[in-house]
Amino acid sequence: MPPEPNIIDARGLVCPEPIHKTELAFRALAPGAPATVLATDPASPIDFEYWCLQKGHAYLGCTDRGAWLEISVCKMAPKGQ
Repeated sequence: MPPEPNIIDARGLVCPEPIHKTELAFRALAPGAPATVLATDPASPIDFEYWCLQKGHAYLGCTDRGAWLEISVCKMAPKGQ
């Protein structure tokens, strides 16, 4: 069974705060760990896609829950490891 995803609540925050909060949370996660970011900033899906591309993490998609967005990401190992 896959590990339970980590929940990062960034609701009410605007760019760049959801990314910053996720970066801080990723420090405690092992490579391969999934995470779900809860966000209300409508630009968050684009921001997280770009952030994952730049940092080498996996962007797994976004689900609109009406009052917030659930953005699925996965921490990847740094290149060369």
